[in-house]
Amino acid sequence: MSDDTKIPAEQRTEFGKGFARRLRAAGKIPAVIYGHGGDPVHVALPGHDMMLVVRRANAVIELDVEGTSHLVLVKDVQRDPVSQIIEHIDLLVVRKGEKVHVEIPVYVVGETFPGTIANLDAATISLEVEATHIPEHVEVDVEGLEEGAHITAADLTLPKGASLLADPETLIVAVSVPAATLAAEDEIAETDAEVAAEQSEADTEA
Repeated sequence: MSDDTKIPAEQRTEFGKGFARRLRAAGKIPAVIYGHGGDPVHVALPGHDMMLVVRRANAVIELDVEGTSHLVLVKDVQRDPVSQIIEHIDLLVVRKGEKVHVEIPVYVVGETFPGTIANLDAATISLEVEATHIPEHVEVDVEGLEEGAHITAADLTLPKGASLLADPETLIVAVSVPAATLAAEDEIAETDAEVAAEQSEADTEA
């Protein structure tokens, strides 16, 4: 499904858990369109198409609601905590050129210094971006970074036109030596100390 494909939606006037269950049984997902001061529009969306759409964070789609076009941002997806079936979707009306506040996934790229690991402290970052140019992710390059290195929100290279909303001092990535490695090193050091003490004691007795 291409980005410029309109997704058909049916306006609905029935509500409640029972009606929502019947919708989902028919392969559809209940949703609400809101924003820009207009009255909320309750719709039923095609389940298969929307499952493909929501795989991408902050997806912007165009809906055809019985002949009326709506450009919307997928703002929230409610799922069943056990089955993970989509139960409801909140859609925010957007306009081309306007700015929206979104949480963008953070991806770590590159390899840190041998023997260290990059710990992702913040999986997303708050940005203000154009509604029709929302980046899929922000990359953090950790290539060659050594133990103790920190990358904060202020250090990120943001996509063109994006502004940082998060606290600039927010920790994004910290580079450290794995706890297991430290424990092994401590054990080796302890063993070395015991051997040295035994050797020293043997030398004294001799």
